[in-house]
Amino acid sequence: MISTAHVPGLLQTEAYARAVFAYMVPELPASELEPRVAHRMHRRVAVERDDAVEYEAVVHEGVLRTRVADRQTARAQLEEILRQSERPNVAVRVIPFDVDGFAGANTSMLYAGGPVPQLDTAKRDAPHGGPFLDAASQLARFRTLFRKVESASLDPARSRDFIHGLAKEL
Repeated sequence: MISTAHVPGLLQTEAYARAVFAYMVPELPASELEPRVAHRMHRRVAVERDDAVEYEAVVHEGVLRTRVADRQTARAQLEEILRQSERPNVAVRVIPFDVDGFAGANTSMLYAGGPVPQLDTAKRDAPHGGPFLDAASQLARFRTLFRKVESASLDPARSRDFIHGLAKEL
């Protein structure tokens, strides 16, 4: 997962998710907002269960600094990312503002891969949704893009230190 707009859903706190969904236009009534938040929280089982999937998220510093709600929600969100990043199956990498050679600030995508590369799927986010892509040529492009973005990011240990520093600033 590469995110340059919001914290990836699997790493979001309930308050952060609620703030993101509440920002939609037209505004969602509570009867639609609450089920979306609940679904987002339930999806976290993918990284939290005993047989959890491997999950790597590359997050731009701007995502971590943007307060979608208040200071308390922002701090709790950073602490949740740190907590999740301690899981053996979760790697969080940060792309700082001051990194050289990163031209992918408009890149938000999900790449779901596994032991059979032909079954991999990619999804590039766009303002009005985006298609799932699974053609070999498309997947090759997205693998290359992911490698480029990943190479611009800090390793997971340095990323945790970076996030911890941001949390202390709040």
